Amino acid sequence: MFNAKKVSIEWGGQTLTLETGKVARQADGAVIATLGETVVLCAVTAAKSVKEGQDFFPLTVHYQEKFSASGRIPGGFFKRERGATERETLVSRLIDRPIRPLFPEGFYNEINCIAQVLSYDGENEPDLLAMIAASAAMTLSGVPFMGPIGAARVGYKDGEYVLNPSDADVLTGELDLMVAATHDAVMMVESEAKELSEDVMLGAVMFAHKASQQVIDAIIDLAEQAAKEPWELKVQADSAGVKAKLKKLIGKDLEAAYKLTDKQARQTAINDARAKARDGMADLKDSDPQAYLASLKLVKKLEADIVRTAILKTGRRIDGRNTTQIRPIESEVHFLPRAHGSALFTRGETQTIATTTLGTRDAEQMIDGLNGLSYQNFMLHYNFPPYSVGEVGRFGAPGRREVGHGKLAWRALHPVLPSKEEFPYTIRVTSDITESNGSSSMATVCGGSLSMMDAGVPLKRPVSGIAMGLILEGKDFAVLSDILGDEDHLGDMDFKVAGTSEGITALQMDIKISGITEEIMKVALKQAHEGRAHILNEMAKALGETRSELSAHAPRIETFTIDKSKIREVIGTGGKVIREIVATTGAKVDIDDEGVIKVSSSDSSQIEAAIKWIK
Repeated sequence: MFNAKKVSIEWGGQTLTLETGKVARQADGAVIATLGETVVLCAVTAAKSVKEGQDFFPLTVHYQEKFSASGRIPGGFFKRERGATERETLVSRLIDRPIRPLFPEGFYNEINCIAQVLSYDGENEPDLLAMIAASAAMTLSGVPFMGPIGAARVGYKDGEYVLNPSDADVLTGELDLMVAATHDAVMMVESEAKELSEDVMLGAVMFAHKASQQVIDAIIDLAEQAAKEPWELKVQADSAGVKAKLKKLIGKDLEAAYKLTDKQARQTAINDARAKARDGMADLKDSDPQAYLASLKLVKKLEADIVRTAILKTGRRIDGRNTTQIRPIESEVHFLPRAHGSALFTRGETQTIATTTLGTRDAEQMIDGLNGLSYQNFMLHYNFPPYSVGEVGRFGAPGRREVGHGKLAWRALHPVLPSKEEFPYTIRVTSDITESNGSSSMATVCGGSLSMMDAGVPLKRPVSGIAMGLILEGKDFAVLSDILGDEDHLGDMDFKVAGTSEGITALQMDIKISGITEEIMKVALKQAHEGRAHILNEMAKALGETRSELSAHAPRIETFTIDKSKIREVIGTGGKVIREIVATTGAKVDIDDEGVIKVSSSDSSQIEAAIKWIK
């Protein structure tokens, strides 16, 4: 009944198995990936035709964790998996990012990639396995995917790199890094580190790249047995003539536009040039609508050529800076009078209002996942309203991009936070982007660090972040520090580095080409190190270290211990005594099984009254 094919390899001390032909046989490609006792199914389906008028690639990746995978029933009223959780959204993005650049230009068929966690053993993380399964399913499906990609997770402990570390290894180690790569180059990096050097981080990326080669070979082995016939791609029409006509029509207009340093003025001039192109190519609109749409897409190519050529030949960027120059920075703390901590951070035309709010233990975020219930005492929420880029648009719940940017900033700041024992508060940082022209996520890192120091959170050290770009033409390349929005869109890489004066705390890389080399990454990390140091110096002008006193509006927490045998006297029958203390004094009282009592209030007299009552 089944024509099942299977490939297994020994990988990182575990057996990795890829199987197809048994489940989800009506999908274009379906693979069950198993590592230890963690099992992920990924199914890929592709539309056989392109929707009329479609001029973009509609790839959608959905990652879902089934609670049954770890023998659990979901919490809440409905008792079933519903909308995507933050983790599912982040893993969906993680899979999408390295796969998307590996489809050919002009391929617009809709593709669905659905990865579902069917079994979870508590040791082998399903996100890594889902990425491998997605790569394998894409490769088998016959769609024009220029993969496969492999993936690997790397830890760092006692000076040694660890392949596919467990959760325990990550908690006690210094690094949690995920890499996706092709045979030749790295495609995507996502990481959190405990102030590691550039050399250690680069070594980890290359270690992961080498480990991912085994996975790529296994996928190729499976594809040789079970891959479907590759799709025939339409030959792209020669566009040289149309491009030459466009260059003659608007080339000088675009060159002049990209010499304007003000973003709004530049955007207006570019839009005028685009309108001129539409008018100039209007004769094609009725005679050959497809050629007309193609000609409009070539305007973007022409813009990219102008910007990229100027950078490679002269080193001059859109706003007049050289490749290593950082835009002017202005930092201000205690920007909001009632917030526990606040900062206004502005870098060029990118700006955030960052606020820090301190709460007690009952404000922790409860997370219901495959590992069971857990509690998070540090939250970072990133908001990107449409006015920040001068646009009219949807304003509502955060989308995938906002969730991803917020998590990157969370990873950058998390390694420098004090322990719960040192600082028994729940911390919430919000970043409201009020202007954006290049890397608002790194502005969030800088603003978030300043706002926490303003609130009195004892960070190990301040954290700054920078976004690096890349222009690559053949063997010539230029790495750009502190990229603008246009340099992100028209360039080949978005490489974000955050860290302290002592080392890197977060590294994220996405590329739009078929991978970058170790040499380019080395240059980017060195240049980012210099940029981060400059930004830290500018931040220190506003606030160089954590305030010694908490905000007057923040709750105070007093901690003391009583004999365990006295706990029931403090709580009382059915909680009667502790409720009376809280109601009468106005202070919050928490007591644990070891007799540790935490009394909190923004009014010190309430704390004193509660402590006196308890004692």
